[in-house]
Amino acid sequence: MIRGTLAHGPWVAVASMVLAACAVGPNYTRPGVAAPAAFQGVRAQRPGGDGDGTLPSGWWRIFGDARLDSLEARIDVSSETLKAAVAAFRQARALAQYDRAGYLPIVTAGFSATRERLSRNRPQNLGAAGPYDDFVVPLDMSYELDVWGRVRRTVEGGRASAEASAADVATVRLSLQAELAMDWFQLRTVDAQERLLERTVKSYEAALELTQVRYEGGVAPEVDLAQARTQLESTRSSEIDLQEQRAQLEHAIATLVGVSAPTFDLPRTPLEATPPQIPVGLPSALLERRPDLVGAERRVAAASAQIGVARSAYLPSIALTGTGGFESAALRTLISPASVLWTLGASLSETLFDGGRRKALSEEAVAAYDGAVATYRQAALTAFEEVEDDLSALRVLSDEAETQSAAVAAAERSLVLSQTRYEGGVTTYLEVLTAQSAALANERAAVAVQGRRFVASVLLAKALGGGWSGSLAMPPPPPGS
Repeated sequence: MIRGTLAHGPWVAVASMVLAACAVGPNYTRPGVAAPAAFQGVRAQRPGGDGDGTLPSGWWRIFGDARLDSLEARIDVSSETLKAAVAAFRQARALAQYDRAGYLPIVTAGFSATRERLSRNRPQNLGAAGPYDDFVVPLDMSYELDVWGRVRRTVEGGRASAEASAADVATVRLSLQAELAMDWFQLRTVDAQERLLERTVKSYEAALELTQVRYEGGVAPEVDLAQARTQLESTRSSEIDLQEQRAQLEHAIATLVGVSAPTFDLPRTPLEATPPQIPVGLPSALLERRPDLVGAERRVAAASAQIGVARSAYLPSIALTGTGGFESAALRTLISPASVLWTLGASLSETLFDGGRRKALSEEAVAAYDGAVATYRQAALTAFEEVEDDLSALRVLSDEAETQSAAVAAAERSLVLSQTRYEGGVTTYLEVLTAQSAALANERAAVAVQGRRFVASVLLAKALGGGWSGSLAMPPPPPGS
């Protein structure tokens, strides 16, 4: 240990102040993305869209479904997938805090006690006598001056990575919310199908009874009776088949809300309503309102900062060191002015040859940045595509629903006429069977189209960012985590 030596280094502090503003590497600017002026799927979009095109944060509430509201509220409380995303963010935030610690010196303290005896035959022996004690209370400090901005760029990259992780939490939350809403509306569609088949089974039972009476009266042949029974049992089979679809959807919802599937049950709620209008806004707004796009952009910023970190390796590192404390041969005089020791020093080091390691790391950082930019721009293109697809689907399904409604009315009228003709003995039962099949197929198609409209509305809300505010603050931890 060096004691009582003063390093002549005031110029180090002066130089660090002069060069404090230096930071190698590019200053980050957000990559440009060519956003279209408006979505083609919006038939008559006013400037700014519907208002500002902003969905509420609880976007699923626009469907006016109280049970869906209660299920969505359970995602933040119970979803293990969301808890894992929040844990990943906390990890990224801790790493960012670790990087920020590079702005401050490292200070260590300790205590040592030794008893030593020197050899009398050692070179340049000054005649030291027998063993002696040495008690030391050291306080050491080391600090690397951030002359070239290495620490600054590291902090920038860590902060951007943590912000990207926060956006990932919002992305996971939105995906879970949308998946839950889609499963819920598909479940309600199945319930509507079941209700339709229940009514149809009762209608076919009545038709079978009528055909039985006509057969027993000798008016109808046995083949009519067999055909009526076949139609009834086939419809009952279709009704039973829906139970499996409903069970799978119910189990999927249970998993999303963090509940064991065997203990979860949802009452039957047939879908009847019409999906609400989803405010769209302008395409450029997606860059700020979709958490996955914001996360991709933050990763570009982190990659840009890494270029500066890599380039700083070409420049010398300057470090300050210092030691202070107390040292004495006896504990009773350890803490006293005469026992004070201190050392100040500075060092400068530069790598002269590394076999191309720094060049390779710099090229890797530039390539990683280029890749992050390409990923961000591709994600933006995909976002525009998803919104356009969902808008197109909603427009087509709306037209299809109107046409299907007319087809249902026509099929029901045809069934009534066929039943009247059969009862009057004008036609065979085959005509009634054909009309029944057509009416049931069109009614089921109408229910399916209605369900698809709700699913498309959910997908559009998700594609628009689900009302995310763009906040990259620490998301609250789920209760019980």
